[in-house]
Amino acid sequence: MRYYLVGFMGSGKSYLGKLWAALHHLSFYDLDTLIEQKENSSIANIFEQKGEQYFRALESKILKKTETLENAIISCGGGTACFNNNMQWMKNNGTTIFLHASIENLLKNIVQEKQKRPLLANITEDNLEKFIQNKLDERLHYYAASNIILQQTDLNENGFIKVLQYNKDA
Repeated sequence: MRYYLVGFMGSGKSYLGKLWAALHHLSFYDLDTLIEQKENSSIANIFEQKGEQYFRALESKILKKTETLENAIISCGGGTACFNNNMQWMKNNGTTIFLHASIENLLKNIVQEKQKRPLLANITEDNLEKFIQNKLDERLHYYAASNIILQQTDLNENGFIKVLQYNKDA
């Protein structure tokens, strides 16, 4: 079984994915790390040197290679679900889990790692909250198509699920 964690940057996909994988004796993979290893370059450099279109095509290609992974949790980049029909592909090849965090929590997490996030390179801190809100509004319908939706408030401080909502229509 494969679990694909989707959601906005800073929602805790990598952090919680590692925690859940260890707890359930599953393998953990970070899609961005797999991309960086393949390209021998950081995500920020790939965006800067080759552009977003190149990155999104590469992201889809690497994502599809995860179909050979078994008993794994795969943390996806914030935009993975939104391009190249990736969300449908993930749902056909595993279970998608949307980690839904509040704007306040996203902002708090993102501001600490702003330099690592290529979409934020030219966004001032004053405009960051508005950018997050606008981008989240664009992407929410992709994320919400997930099989499982977890609100950040549904998790305790150790990443354990307090409440689970199964998206029957997804």
